[in-house]
Amino acid sequence: MAKKTKKIETPIDQRETFVSIQKNFADSSLSVSEKLKTLYVLQQADTEIDKILQLRGELPMEVERLENEIADLKAKAARIAEHIEAYTKTIAENKNNVSECESQIEKYKAQLDNVANSREYDSLNKEIENQGLLKQIAEKNIIETKEMILGKKGEAEIVKEKISIRQDDLKAKKEELATIVEATSKEEAKLRAERDACAEKIDARTMSAYDRIRQSCNNHLAVVSVFNNDSCGGCFNTIAPQRLIDIASNKKMIICEYCGRILVNPDFE
Repeated sequence: MAKKTKKIETPIDQRETFVSIQKNFADSSLSVSEKLKTLYVLQQADTEIDKILQLRGELPMEVERLENEIADLKAKAARIAEHIEAYTKTIAENKNNVSECESQIEKYKAQLDNVANSREYDSLNKEIENQGLLKQIAEKNIIETKEMILGKKGEAEIVKEKISIRQDDLKAKKEELATIVEATSKEEAKLRAERDACAEKIDARTMSAYDRIRQSCNNHLAVVSVFNNDSCGGCFNTIAPQRLIDIASNKKMIICEYCGRILVNPDFE
């Protein structure tokens, strides 16, 4: 008893020629005519889905852009808050330094009344002078740091205002998008279900070719019918008479030699 040979599926190559796809297209449980008709219906569903997505326009991208911008602005506001907190700590440290300097100055001044010689007197005066300089430096740091805090608070107000404006813009864009999505959601769901049903009937290699053609065409038309009885419905170049006969027979997958689109019988319309 002869053993059944198992058919080996070759990997899909995005660069493969349409000759192998055409052969694979014919080797199927579905008839070529049914597969061509399924491809045509698939293309119609995708075209209608494209129209719905075009109706939404750039709103989804605008919403995403605004969300990213708001996230960046909030991160910037957080960094500013961290800077203000660090500056506040610096002021507190310098205030402590001022108090310590004043305390040291008072201590050295009190010691001046009990000095035993001029050398000790000069030494105490030097310490008082040093502490006075340290106090001045700390006070200067406090003033400069307060100015930096004011600057950062100004930045924080600008960022806060920008966040508020962007949030209002985002709310408006989301509402606009939601309105369009709500108006088209049922139709889109129906079309996607129809698309999925068609895609299930088509083999993976043909679907890969179909998707590849759609991506390469500006109007995303991978399957077109014959235009004006003698031309490709995609690029409008004239089709050879023999190829027109093959298209009308619905027994072969015919590819436009000019634009690479799949050509189908206009009767499918």
